Amino acid sequence: MKPRVRFAPSPTGYLHIGGARTALWNWLYARRLGGTFVLRIEDTDQKRSTPESVQAILDGLRWLGIDWDEGPGLPNNGGPFPPYFQMEKIKRYHEIAEQLISEGKAYRDYTTAEETAQMRKDFAASKGIPEERIREAGFKYTSPWRDKTEKLDKPYLVRFKLKATGAKIGFEDLVHGRLEKPDEDLDDFVLLRADGIPLYNFGCVVDDHDMQITHVGRGQEHINSTYSQVALYQALGWTQPVFAHFPLIMGQNGEKLSKRKHPEADVGVHRKNGILPHALLNFVVRLGWSHGNDEYFTREQMIEFFDLKDVGKTNGIWNPKKLTATNEHWIKTFPPAQIGAALLPYLAEIGVSDAKVDAKLETAVKAFAPRAKTLVEMAASIKPYYAKGVTVDAAAATKHLDDAGKKMLALAKTKLLALPEWTATAIDPIVDVIATETGAKKGMIAQPIRVAATGGTTSPGIGDTLAMLGKDETIRRFDAVLGG
Repeated sequence: MKPRVRFAPSPTGYLHIGGARTALWNWLYARRLGGTFVLRIEDTDQKRSTPESVQAILDGLRWLGIDWDEGPGLPNNGGPFPPYFQMEKIKRYHEIAEQLISEGKAYRDYTTAEETAQMRKDFAASKGIPEERIREAGFKYTSPWRDKTEKLDKPYLVRFKLKATGAKIGFEDLVHGRLEKPDEDLDDFVLLRADGIPLYNFGCVVDDHDMQITHVGRGQEHINSTYSQVALYQALGWTQPVFAHFPLIMGQNGEKLSKRKHPEADVGVHRKNGILPHALLNFVVRLGWSHGNDEYFTREQMIEFFDLKDVGKTNGIWNPKKLTATNEHWIKTFPPAQIGAALLPYLAEIGVSDAKVDAKLETAVKAFAPRAKTLVEMAASIKPYYAKGVTVDAAAATKHLDDAGKKMLALAKTKLLALPEWTATAIDPIVDVIATETGAKKGMIAQPIRVAATGGTTSPGIGDTLAMLGKDETIRRFDAVLGG
C-alpha cells in the first residue's frame, strides 16, 4: 500500500528547523514510495495561531521545495493546493465526541477550573510537595462526573473515559521499537474544551483517521501523547497508523533547539542569510539520518535513499560550520544559471534591480562561486559590476594609479578597444601582450587595470572582471581615472 503521510504544524510562529526536517522526512518517504504528502495546519490554539504564522510556514515550505499533494477544494488560482485547517471541521470533532459519550467511552465533566485547581493543591498539601511535582508523585485527576450521564445547562469539558486494567498499552515505533507503559499511568484526558475546541490528542487522531494517514512521523516529544492516542484508536475501533518518533535537534549548548534561545531554529533566518534551500535540506536531512558516509545528496538521491526505518535514535547536533560548508559545496556545484536565479532577490535587496539571468550574471557566478560562502556574500561581491562608475580606494590609487600605472592603463585601454569581441577569453591575453611589449612585470599591468575597474586590489581574473563589467562600463571607469 502506498503511504499517506502528513506534516501538521501549529501556526504559532515561524517554520521551525525541526518542523522543516519532519516535513522533509515525511515528504521524502512519500516521494520514494509513490505515496501522498498532506499538509494540515493544526490551528485549534486560537489565542496563539495567526495568519502571519500560517503564511510563514507556507512560504518556508515552498522556498524549500516541499510541496503537498492535496487540499480542500481546488488549487488557489491554479497554484498549489491550500492546506487543510482543523478549525474548518469542528462539527466532525463534536460528532465523534458525542459518539464516544453515547458509548460510555467519554463523559461531560462540569468540574470548574477553580475546583480542579483546588484538587491539585489539596494533593500537594497531603504529600508535602510543591504543586508542580504532583504528577511524579502519582496525582491523577478523578472527576466526580466520570460515571454520571446527565446533561446540564452549564459549560463542560468532554473527557475520554480511560479504562485502567493494569495491562500495558503501547505501539511499535519504526525508530524506537516497541514502546509501552501501564495503562493505569494514563488519565482521563480532555477531548473537547468548554468552548468546543478539540485538544491535540483528539484532533490529530480524528484527522489522521479521516485522512487515511498510514504513517505518522513526528518528533519524539510526542511519544507520551501517543499512548493516549492509541487508547483512543482502540476505543473507536479504528486502525492506528504506523508511528515513527524522530530524534531531537540539539543546539551547540546541548539544549533542544528552541525558538526562544536559538535564532538558527528559524528557517527564514537561513533564507535571509543567503543559504540555498537545497543546502539547508541537505544539512537537516542528515540530522538523525545517514547513508553510509555520504555528505552531499541531490534531491533525487535523497528520495532514492531515504527510509523512515533508517532514522536513528541519536539526537542531531546543529553545526553552523557544516551548514556553511554544505552551502559552499552547492554554490560551486549547481549550474551558474541556477545560482544566478537564486541570487536575483539578494541583488535586488542591495539595489541591483536590473540584474537578470544572462551571460553577464553567469560569468559573475563562475567568477565568485569558488570563494563565496553565502548568496548574500556573493551578491555583495557582484554588485559593483552592475553599478555605473566606482569609488576607487585611496590607498589602492596611490599605490597602483601613479603615472606609471596610468601609462599601463592607457595602453590596456587601447588594446582592449581593438578587440573584435568582449569576452574573458579575448581579454585575458592583454596583460601578457603588454608585458612582452614593455618588459613590465604582469602585476604592474594587472593591478592598475583591476583598481580602475573595481576600485580595489582584489577581484577575479582580469578577463572575467572586465567581461562582467562590459565594454562600455569598463572604458567609462578607465576614462574616469585617465581623465579621458
